[in-house]
Amino acid sequence: MHFIDTVRRWVGSLAELGIAIIALGVVLQVLFGDDSGAVPFLPMDVLGSVVGFVDALGSQGLVGLVALGILWWAYNKRA
Repeated sequence: MHFIDTVRRWVGSLAELGIAIIALGVVLQVLFGDDSGAVPFLPMDVLGSVVGFVDALGSQGLVGLVALGILWWAYNKRA
């Protein structure tokens, strides 16, 4: 069981790091983005990806809402 707890902590830490990187990317894109939304030193459109993800969940209706609820539950469960 000690191994499983260690793996869960690592996965949780990686998830937190990923969320922090996404948030940093959104802030940098808002502050330094040009007319197309791109930041010169970021290789991808972070804000466009987030908006696309939310749009994909929203276009699925109830299924998207349930998926969002599951993601929210899983994120808050470890806190």
